[in-house]
Amino acid sequence: MIAVDTNILVYAHREDSPWHERAHQEVTTLANSEKPWAIPWPCLHEFLAIATHPKIYQPPTPLAIALDALSAWQTSPALRLLGEGPGYFEKLRELALTGKIRGPKIHDARIASLCLNHGVRELWTADRDFTSFPTLRCLNPLLS
Repeated sequence: MIAVDTNILVYAHREDSPWHERAHQEVTTLANSEKPWAIPWPCLHEFLAIATHPKIYQPPTPLAIALDALSAWQTSPALRLLGEGPGYFEKLRELALTGKIRGPKIHDARIASLCLNHGVRELWTADRDFTSFPTLRCLNPLLS
């Protein structure tokens, strides 16, 4: 299963992103496929925070439109939303201690832990910080 990180979602949504066309195409392909794909819940929250932030985007995405984007992705019957469950904390603990993770990288460890705990084989991201988690295969679909 492929999971999608926040930055790919933002690029797919924001038409003013230089990566919009490619990201939109990749996310749409996943959403229209019958193969399971995933978005970790923290990535949905972060998407809302970034897309609607007036210091990041001028103009920011109105909240109602950002929420509509989340609703649209959730109409994909193959989408799995990844949240904490049994085994999650143990995976987070392992990744954080092994990688000596602290501070803001704990957020990335949370996403990596969710992915690994749910059997994700690949995380699509443009964030190089995920290299701190070598047990999670990461791919930037915008560069391939």
